[in-house]
Amino acid sequence: MALLALLWLLAPILTPFAMGAVLAYLCDPAVEALVRRRLPRPAAALLVVGGLTFVLIALALVLLPMLYHKAMTLVQKLPVLIDLFNEHASPMLDELFNVKLKLNSAQLRTWLGQLLDNAQDLLPVLLGHIGNRGMAIAVMLVNLLLIPIVTFYLLQEWPRIIAGLSRMLPRAWLPRARRITADIDAVLAEFCRGQLSVMTLLAVYYSVGLWLAGLDFALPVGMLTGLLIFVPYIGFGTGLTLALLSALLQGGGWEPIIGVAVVYGFGQLIESFALTPYLVGERIGLHPLAVIFALMAFGQLFGFTGVLVALPTSAALLVGLREIASAWFASPVYLGSRDEGGSDPPKNAMIAATRESNAETGDAL
Repeated sequence: MALLALLWLLAPILTPFAMGAVLAYLCDPAVEALVRRRLPRPAAALLVVGGLTFVLIALALVLLPMLYHKAMTLVQKLPVLIDLFNEHASPMLDELFNVKLKLNSAQLRTWLGQLLDNAQDLLPVLLGHIGNRGMAIAVMLVNLLLIPIVTFYLLQEWPRIIAGLSRMLPRAWLPRARRITADIDAVLAEFCRGQLSVMTLLAVYYSVGLWLAGLDFALPVGMLTGLLIFVPYIGFGTGLTLALLSALLQGGGWEPIIGVAVVYGFGQLIESFALTPYLVGERIGLHPLAVIFALMAFGQLFGFTGVLVALPTSAALLVGLREIASAWFASPVYLGSRDEGGSDPPKNAMIAATRESNAETGDAL
């Protein structure tokens, strides 16, 4: 309980360390492969972390200019979009919900003209606003810089960390601890494979769905959405924002916008209630309801860090629960030390009862 309370108190600063630990675990096989090729472990860790950082920076350099271009185009086409809203959406709202809503496009054009004319005067205001939130921005930047550093040091010291933890265990516990650790590693490997399957299927789904909806940038937006699904909620929100911006800016009325909404609505349902529970949940042995509960519970307790590590941590906890259940079903307290006639229960009967109970427990979990 004290450890959980400490983690809850330190949750705001744990994000770079949790992210670094997750990346180190995922990248350790690549580092081990390079070490087997006689590359020094520090150099191998640096090479892997550098390659991963390069990929993420390249992704950001592709994404940020796209967002900036879409935002600038949106500002320029905003009056046209408002006219379109007044022409189509406003009568629909009035007819269906008795809501009279019309936007003043002339006033907006005047405001936009003043905004573009005085754009240079807005820069000090924006800088001042950023300065007021300088501490929060500094913390965010420090966290981003810490992630590759933490990942590098964890990768470099990974064998020593494992060996140190092994030395701390009592010798009598070591065989069982190694078996449990191997089970956890196997479960987490299945989680990674399942998550990769979800990302691939969703990338294909969003690309094809947005293409059928008539979106001009269907392939890059769909692929980006699928790849970013690895980050819960953030990936979906980023992809939806990009798709809506593209639909708004390419014109064509409400059809592309409605198509994007339908594609992402069904995509979220498919991901939440089909792909993630059955491709990820079944691979790590968690029931679909347990997957949904784990995401919500860890997110509530630890925020974004909790959502990030919810399923892997739940998979590790599941292995521990199975061990506890196995020990309980094999215990004399559960089986009874003696039968009704006062004699010890037959050994074969105890083994059969234990296997039957373990099978039922595995199905339940």
